[in-house]
Amino acid sequence: MFSFFNKSKLTSLFPENYIDFHNHLLPNIDDGSKGFEESLNLIKRLSSYGIKNFVCSPHIMESVWENTPEIIHAKLFELQDYLKKQGVTDIKLRAAAEYMMDHNFEKILKSEKLLTIKGDYILVEMSFINAPINLYDLLFEMQIAGYKPILAHPERYSFLQNNFEEYYKLKNAGCKFQLNLLSLSNYYGPEVTKTSKKLLANNLIDFTGTDTHNMRHLDFLESINNSQLIKLVKPILANNEQLI
Repeated sequence: MFSFFNKSKLTSLFPENYIDFHNHLLPNIDDGSKGFEESLNLIKRLSSYGIKNFVCSPHIMESVWENTPEIIHAKLFELQDYLKKQGVTDIKLRAAAEYMMDHNFEKILKSEKLLTIKGDYILVEMSFINAPINLYDLLFEMQIAGYKPILAHPERYSFLQNNFEEYYKLKNAGCKFQLNLLSLSNYYGPEVTKTSKKLLANNLIDFTGTDTHNMRHLDFLESINNSQLIKLVKPILANNEQLI
């Protein structure tokens, strides 16, 4: 009769083949990990949840984090080497990027091969203030170029929260949605949690990710035990396996 006290934590429910493809675990490359030791500690803690597969996705953002595939792969190699020297051998790491859909992205979409999550899937984001004026043209151009866009954390864009039908428009335009699991806590505020629940309830979320930047993020991730939210997100966790 005391079963209502035994709420499952989200961090105990990751499937065996879950892959976290949105995180900022590469050190000293964006606003994520500040060093190799911090990356190690973040990975160890995520591993304790059962997550063993990662695609590191540092920001590529004009005039802020002007990373390139060469910079990202060099940092990935350094981190892999560091983990090996620390005796961490049960983790699989590869790298992609989280592309800001800015003017620079328009240029590299036409001139470079993008870093994909797997196959043709690319992770993209927008400003939290407003969408690009040519958003739908960009989505079309990505698909013409052979890419499948995954929009990072759609629940966090305030200009979408108040215009829910726009989510359906984005989906119809070929955009997949990746929910930040942290959005199921109160980390980003109640409006983000409310929107997350609505997106899940309407079957609009395709994938999930931790978007881990630091230990504080994982503190909040471990606090998620709302049974209603967990029931909604649990089936979606299995979808990430297709991106291994």
